[in-house]
Amino acid sequence: MSSDRIRKVLFISADQWRGECLSALDHPCVRTPNLDALAVDGVLFRSHYCQASPCGPARTSMLTGMYMMNHRSLRNGTPLDARFTNLALELRKAGYDPTLFGYTDTSPDPRSYPPDDPALKTYEGVLPGMTVGLQLPDNMAAWIADLRAKGYDLPRGRRDVYRPVADYPGAERRGHSFAPPVFGADDSETTFMANAILRYLSVRRDENWFVHGVFLRPHPPIIAPEPYNRMYDPAAVPMPRRASTPDAESAQHPYLAYALRAMTEIGAYNEHYPHSLLAIDDTELRQLRATYYGMITQVDDQVGRLIAHLKKTGEYDHTLIIFTCDHGEMLGDHWLWGKPGYFDESFHIPLIIRDPRTAADDGRGRVVADFTEAVDLMPTVLDWLGLEPPAQCNGRSLLPFVVGRSPTDWRREVHWEYDFSDIVDLDPESALGLDSDQCTLNVIRDERYKYVHFTALPPLFFDLQKDPGQFSNLAADPAQLPLVLAYSQKLLSWRMEHNERTLTRSFLTADGVFDRPRARR
Repeated sequence: MSSDRIRKVLFISADQWRGECLSALDHPCVRTPNLDALAVDGVLFRSHYCQASPCGPARTSMLTGMYMMNHRSLRNGTPLDARFTNLALELRKAGYDPTLFGYTDTSPDPRSYPPDDPALKTYEGVLPGMTVGLQLPDNMAAWIADLRAKGYDLPRGRRDVYRPVADYPGAERRGHSFAPPVFGADDSETTFMANAILRYLSVRRDENWFVHGVFLRPHPPIIAPEPYNRMYDPAAVPMPRRASTPDAESAQHPYLAYALRAMTEIGAYNEHYPHSLLAIDDTELRQLRATYYGMITQVDDQVGRLIAHLKKTGEYDHTLIIFTCDHGEMLGDHWLWGKPGYFDESFHIPLIIRDPRTAADDGRGRVVADFTEAVDLMPTVLDWLGLEPPAQCNGRSLLPFVVGRSPTDWRREVHWEYDFSDIVDLDPESALGLDSDQCTLNVIRDERYKYVHFTALPPLFFDLQKDPGQFSNLAADPAQLPLVLAYSQKLLSWRMEHNERTLTRSFLTADGVFDRPRARR
């Protein structure tokens, strides 16, 4: 294949990575030298947001280009309607064999399977169209088998592998999460993943490929192998932004009070962690955050190995590289951990795009402040490959930013959705007196204001200039009612404009089907 026809894509996604956690964005602690270098040679999007949480809905939006209100895969375990296309299926039309390393957490459409099919007993399915290079679902079977082959004693598999080393020196002083797991960094799941990708690439130097590599970290459990467990001094770690007590925080909204009660369940967020997250002292809290940063740097090191391989083989000159993640992490802000709710920390995520073409030289080293969304990534990849995004896509290609331009009609707000229902156990429904279909919230946020609309609970409204931490809800302030109305109308208009409309621009005429291409704006 001639060099001018070689087009490769390395699409890397981490899991639960906060948007500001890059040293290129002047984070006070975390260091990400390899991603910083990629940003210098590409474009860093500093105001990038996912469309949903948790992992399944977030990745579905990213890989279908659709807002959650359209794809309707609301939670981990909510099936994805088989009628929708996705990035992998579109790439196959262009002759690519999109290959997955990791997971997409795609819950399959049960109408396509017999009732007892094992595919219907897990939410950890693979996005249709993906070839599996290495699947690492929650049981981590392939990795644990590798550890056992190396002599690790893991009789209970996944339950043993993240257990901290007992009586680890310093843990009594620095906190429980200072202790590393039984495996070393070279044997970790992060390195195991990178090794699998490198093996795959080693025999594909002269061909087109699309690789979607999904790293688990820095997703909990919050535990890091040596030396990453001791890489950051807890004393230098910034404390969370939060109210004085959980009770004071809970007063903001009934949903927040419910979400904070869930933080008291030991082990629910961080397996093997023996404390309630609402009762830990500052020592434990700082070490949890320090260990989280260590996991980030470990992923950065492995991303560096992948990029070094591409440079060594010359493929770097032909490869579009995207680094992002599915959703963010609260990390103790507002007393929350994980990715629930409506705060920015759960939805603000990193994005770096490096385009190898000379056409992108004017964009290198650029930091884009415009609001971008995860739904923009599918149109971006297809645009780079010269393919037309399908009508279902709600996002827009980011290539104008990548080549140094700034579209004049770009969005000025960002949007996300969160479904907190539990149709199996009905816990939030019972606690809040709601029907499952009422356990939803929508957010619209711009540079100045943020409006949160609940289906059947009171709204929230924040002035981000005066209250960047979002502690003062102004929704009931009479002086703010005109703004609250304006933002609720903006949110309604956004939903109306972006309702799923795959066939709405087709029309049957005497001459057959007339299609009007969508004007993307």
